[in-house]
Amino acid sequence: MNTKINDKKSACGRKKWARIMMAGLISLLTPHSSLLLISCSDFFEQESNEIIYAGTDHLNSSTDSIYSVTGILKKLQIIADRTILLGEVRGDLTSITSVASSDLRDVALFQIGDDNQYNNPRDYYAIINNCNYFIAHADTALKNNRNESIFMKEYAAVKAIRAWTYLQMVLNYGKVVFVTEPILTKHEAELTYPTYDLDAVCDYFIKDLQPLAERYGREYPGYGSIRGNDARFLWFPINIVMGDLYLWQASASGDTELYRQAALRYYRYISERNGQNSTYPVGVNLYTWVPGSTTWLSLRYWGGGLDTNESYMPNSELITMIPCDSTRSEGNYSELRNLFNSTNENDYKYSLTPSQRIQEISAAQWHCCVGTNGTSVIYAPKNLSLHRSGDLRLVTSWGEGYTSDRITGERIETQLITKYASRNVHIYRKMMVYLRMAEALNMAGYPRMAFQILSKGLNNDVIINEVCPYYSESDSTWLRQLDFPTSRYGIFTAEALAYNRSTNNMNTIGIHTRGSGFTPLNEYYQFPDSIEVDGQKQAVPLAAQQEYVSQLLLTEEALEFAFEGTRFYDVMRFALRSSDPGEFMGNIISARAGSGNASEDIRSKLRNQENWYLKWNGKMGPAL
Repeated sequence: MNTKINDKKSACGRKKWARIMMAGLISLLTPHSSLLLISCSDFFEQESNEIIYAGTDHLNSSTDSIYSVTGILKKLQIIADRTILLGEVRGDLTSITSVASSDLRDVALFQIGDDNQYNNPRDYYAIINNCNYFIAHADTALKNNRNESIFMKEYAAVKAIRAWTYLQMVLNYGKVVFVTEPILTKHEAELTYPTYDLDAVCDYFIKDLQPLAERYGREYPGYGSIRGNDARFLWFPINIVMGDLYLWQASASGDTELYRQAALRYYRYISERNGQNSTYPVGVNLYTWVPGSTTWLSLRYWGGGLDTNESYMPNSELITMIPCDSTRSEGNYSELRNLFNSTNENDYKYSLTPSQRIQEISAAQWHCCVGTNGTSVIYAPKNLSLHRSGDLRLVTSWGEGYTSDRITGERIETQLITKYASRNVHIYRKMMVYLRMAEALNMAGYPRMAFQILSKGLNNDVIINEVCPYYSESDSTWLRQLDFPTSRYGIFTAEALAYNRSTNNMNTIGIHTRGSGFTPLNEYYQFPDSIEVDGQKQAVPLAAQQEYVSQLLLTEEALEFAFEGTRFYDVMRFALRSSDPGEFMGNIISARAGSGNASEDIRSKLRNQENWYLKWNGKMGPAL
């Protein structure tokens, strides 16, 4: 996507824009915004040289529209790597090696300075300013000869990109300078604007996207292929973005209704991904041990790639990616492959490696193997070599080996993280939507429903027979909105696994089964219905069930999304829901080196919530 940037001579209507900006500023001063007003002169390049636009007042041709939208996609490339690295390197699942850069090391140690390459809010505002320009200029009233809006798909897609970008920025900085009109002049950049926190950002964009969700939640610009990438992977689905906004706002506020709305948004995407009232099942991709193996070396891989395939199909795992350039000379080349893998470009010296903590989490799982009769089970033994105990998603995405220096012959340890085989940066995928829906359902008061997503999978038979009987009539009515037709969401069975047999209606498994064997038969992975108290069984209170399922969900997100850049934010969401967010965050993130080796320095830093966030030149950060 080589996109030219028009120079300042193409800017139009300066006085007009000044009036619009002043009107926009008044509308921005809502009760959710901070009283502090900040100039944008440090965030926006003057004279509009970051704006990609046509030289007319409105974008009213397909050429102008595509040119402007692809320009926005190109700006996203600049933040692609840091989207992953800020979420992964600050988590507990990845450790830095001795060859990591000082900037990467400072990210891991929560001592990110103003000049750190991963700390530049201008890059986010470049995206936002281009989005603001498109939103202000796109001629959404223009119709074709069938009386259909020509540019509304682009308009909706750009609004979703803007919302996603603001969410990333507020999660990283705690508070952000909030602007929704394009800044085109030095004067406009020097005006003062309000700051928004997480709640305010979520509230604004939920309302902003709501009118578009009904019609354009499943319709996207039809750009075909862009430089070999299916353009359907380039968009940020409105319902997923809204689900994330609701989930974060609920996590910060504890509002049960917001959790419900988050769950409905994620479900809405699942049920419309392939068209209205369509299906988008979890699938049956899983790793498991071959039953009866005496060496515990023989793995069975059922299904296609778990998370790396970039071919668009009805049941594709990938949903959204940021496409990056194929060579460094093109300008926006992702370094993730070189940071996570041994390559010729880095002399086989990788900077990031799985932490001891993720190895412990993976090994702690009881891997349940179904016997050849389809009813009996055995458990893979602990302490297997090569990280093959417990959940198998780690060992199948992390390869270790060695090579020799071509000159000295010295042995060089090598690493391959298969999740980083592509030049593109993956943002959303299917399991993410299901697990975040489970999070929302659990906190909305339905831990039993969330547990089924982990254990067996969802269809209407499961919901009606194994979930609804435990809730009130009104709750059951609400849950049945989540329609997973049994004829289309067939539950994968133990017999199918044992006999290596699949049928078309067996297309849904519990997500824990993807790496830990057949979970419905796993006696170590059961829903806590009751406990023994003084020799008698007593029902487990709802709050205790929610806490138990929360622990399972946070563990599952580690097993499923390790190295993908979500961990720091996942832990942050769970921390916000806890009684002591700082202690929760500090205890988890400080344990990278494994049990008994927690970093007291990191634990101490993260007890103070201000240290969760980046700061930049006194202009961005939690102290605003």
